[in-house]
Amino acid sequence: MPGERKIRLLVADDHALLRDGLKKILALHHDLEVVAEAPDGQEAYNMTKTIRPDIVLMDINMPNMNGIDATRRIKSEFPEIGVIALTIHDDEEYIYELVKCGVSAYMLKDIETDCLVDAIRAVFRGETVYHPRISEKMCGEFQRLALRNVHDEPLSRRETDVLTLIARGKSNKEIGDELYISEKTVKNHITNIFRKIQVTDRTQAALYAVKNRIVKL
Repeated sequence: MPGERKIRLLVADDHALLRDGLKKILALHHDLEVVAEAPDGQEAYNMTKTIRPDIVLMDINMPNMNGIDATRRIKSEFPEIGVIALTIHDDEEYIYELVKCGVSAYMLKDIETDCLVDAIRAVFRGETVYHPRISEKMCGEFQRLALRNVHDEPLSRRETDVLTLIARGKSNKEIGDELYISEKTVKNHITNIFRKIQVTDRTQAALYAVKNRIVKL
């Protein structure tokens, strides 16, 4: 639609062919605009400082500065900018480090184009998204959380359900709709979950589960 706010993207990848392909694919969507591209993490960081995109599509293995270090610097200085890891790697060490750095989404490069576009839009709305393969690995373990005594107070079955849906990148409204509870009740459950596992946000909740082997990736 004329005058509609476009989602401004920076594509960081050391393969020029992949950057060019992403630009052409994303250009087909009226609400997306690739405003810059970077061949390495250092350039991604430099361009982010100058251009301030809404979202950075970040590869991991790049010269000069890798995607993990670039993400760490970007999120430290510009927490409002979303970073989507777009990589071939689904190794635990990469997932752990990128979640710790504050990525909003973790996507594998074999993802369907429509799924990537949906993930970009979701991150722009402030949501967290995992590639289906990553999400599947994580959610199976989240469902066993109720059987674990995380501290002195285990999660209830309902809290485990809520945490599972958080891991799938669902918003509070979507969680409420799926579990047939109000958004206020969802928020109360999330507050209790965060208190019990001693975290302050959704990303930290996922990180805690990975770090403590509650979620095995």
